Amino acid sequence: MTRVIPTALLTLSCSIATYSAASEETNDVNEIEKITIESSVTANKDAVGTFVSLVSNLEYDPRVDLQSRNMAEAQADVTIRGGIFENTGFRVGSATLLDPQTGHYFSEIPIAPEMLSEPYVLAGADNALYGMNSSVGTVSFGWKAIETAGSVSIGAGNNNFNLHRIHSGISMPMGDTNDWTLGFEGEYSFSESDGTIDNGDHDFKRLSGRVQLVSTTSQTDLFFGSQDKFLGWPNMYTPFNVNETEDLTTQLLMLNHKQDYGTESTFEVSAYTRDHKDHYIFSRENPAAFEAFHETKVNSIAFSGRHHLSNLDSQYKSFALNYSSQYMEDEIESTTLENNFTSRKYYKVSVLPEYTMSLQDDQQLTFRLGAAYDDTNRDDSAVSLIGDIIWNSINGYGTAQTIYFSYAEASQVAGYTAIGGSNTSGLFRSNYDLERETTENLELGFILDGQNWDFDSAIFYRKDNDLTDWTYSLNSTSARSANPVDIETSGLELLGTKRLESAEFIASYTFLSKSEDYGITDADASFYALNYPDHRITLGAIWHPTGMLEFRVDNEWRKQEENILRNGDDEALFTHLTLKVSPPQVQGLEVIFAADNLWNESFEEIPGTPGRGQQFTATLSYNW
Repeated sequence: MTRVIPTALLTLSCSIATYSAASEETNDVNEIEKITIESSVTANKDAVGTFVSLVSNLEYDPRVDLQSRNMAEAQADVTIRGGIFENTGFRVGSATLLDPQTGHYFSEIPIAPEMLSEPYVLAGADNALYGMNSSVGTVSFGWKAIETAGSVSIGAGNNNFNLHRIHSGISMPMGDTNDWTLGFEGEYSFSESDGTIDNGDHDFKRLSGRVQLVSTTSQTDLFFGSQDKFLGWPNMYTPFNVNETEDLTTQLLMLNHKQDYGTESTFEVSAYTRDHKDHYIFSRENPAAFEAFHETKVNSIAFSGRHHLSNLDSQYKSFALNYSSQYMEDEIESTTLENNFTSRKYYKVSVLPEYTMSLQDDQQLTFRLGAAYDDTNRDDSAVSLIGDIIWNSINGYGTAQTIYFSYAEASQVAGYTAIGGSNTSGLFRSNYDLERETTENLELGFILDGQNWDFDSAIFYRKDNDLTDWTYSLNSTSARSANPVDIETSGLELLGTKRLESAEFIASYTFLSKSEDYGITDADASFYALNYPDHRITLGAIWHPTGMLEFRVDNEWRKQEENILRNGDDEALFTHLTLKVSPPQVQGLEVIFAADNLWNESFEEIPGTPGRGQQFTATLSYNW
């Protein structure tokens, strides 16, 4: 995953800009060279046990805690900095993709990863500016330019696993010049297996394609994707020792246009319609005991950008306006939710002016101060303050330092399962009194960039008010209930990378501490808000001993907060190992051997839900 730096420091290609070393010394703020930091924070990118998706290998990203049922690509609760799954948004282009029923389905996005940029994790001020109904963090993607290339793969492994996949793209100039190009890209993926534990089988299919028109200053993408997923898992959502299943169908139609203009100015417009169907069965041996059907439909349009004004009164100062807005409307049809809450409209507008001044000795100081406005047709509105100060210094030999301090507020509303179902019966009990959730985030960060190494650090304090959590009571063991909680979270993040001639190393440490107040006496355990690692270490490496061999390994050790619902240890060590062999006799041919959960950990990532088992695969790919 691409390293994340405060918004004012990321490139315009991501709607953000980052400053780095210039080839010549200068005090002109407009002449400082801008680059994208492409250091990854995980060694592996592909999946083990299915085809690659947008969440593949996120469990080893130090800023993301991915809590999976079956495996990450099956059902992934993606949390950031100690939040819960509904606090994390997924953004493509300028638009956040929403499932109004539950955040469990936020990552159900039928887009081939080859079509998108590396993900950026937005938190604090960045999330407050660009996120939508995601109060803690956003995983953000941009559309890549299509290249004439492709691949075909077949794979097999233990647990009766098999996979086949084809991806291809073509880009061609329009007319006699290369000012305009037309591109087509498509992908089909399929995988199935009996699962790494009993009753953990899956059957996945995805079909996606897009048409792209590119000029020297613009890019337009029209995309359609569809995926079908069947998965089983014991205790998938409930701790009652039953074998649960889900059948998911997701379709996404999206139009995106990005335009560069003037000097360092850009805007992006995104529009989409998303349809998601879910068929949940509580017990596969006795389907009639309880089953639920849900269908959600979401339509949205979003607009974001950065308008840059240079030389306000001298060559050493500049002004820019960062902005983002989104409108969404949704509806749900459900066999289990009440009929009085089946649709909602959402509005958000955020504006963040930016003032940058050049200091002596190749230093810059950037101030940003703005606000966001959130509203729906069913909930109270909220105005949130956003601001930060960023100091950046460029040294000789391509090194730079950044110090930033930010304060950001954000808010969101609860999903339909939490607020629109029965509050007295059933497995999942709603709460009609849930109010808008608000978050205050204070953060101090320090970043060092060298020619072959990087170091990022951040310390933060976040206060969540009326956060919607799902709790368990010893007095009502047949259900989980939605309840508001006030939580104070303190955290530390350290991340370092080192690049050598034939190897790269990535290491991180994160610390989290929480203090919570539910305001009730019968919340004996938390499934989500209090399911977090106190300490977490990741270590990754990429090694090329020869031109024919490549080793990639990711490791994660964690010490989880105690939870009465968890069976087994609170500590775990996970390893994802990959060996790629590229025979020089056949250009484009690759043989990949991969192992996930190498030490066969049984750690319950979600309390009461069994952890995944070992998976070994071999994949044969041909690339052109």
